[in-house]
Amino acid sequence: MADDWSEAGPAREEARPSQPAPRHTRRLSDKILIAFHQACDQGDYEIAEELLRILEKMVTRRQSVPDNNRRKNMETLVAAHERLWLLRHPQAGN
Repeated sequence: MADDWSEAGPAREEARPSQPAPRHTRRLSDKILIAFHQACDQGDYEIAEELLRILEKMVTRRQSVPDNNRRKNMETLVAAHERLWLLRHPQAGN
């Protein structure tokens, strides 16, 4: 069975609604942080630790362009480490 779009040619192409180009509004580090929190929520601490290791590498490496958010990024990284530690040591949180 042929695909409707492949047979259509230019006339059919014009009938498609125009879609804006996809925007990547979140930084890769933000997406990794979200995945870290999801792994924590699901109790998959091994994966959370690996994601945290990747995030740490991203935050601590030397940037070719100075990052004005470096302090905030470091604070976020520290908070993520604290969360993982508290999840692994729940008795210490009391």
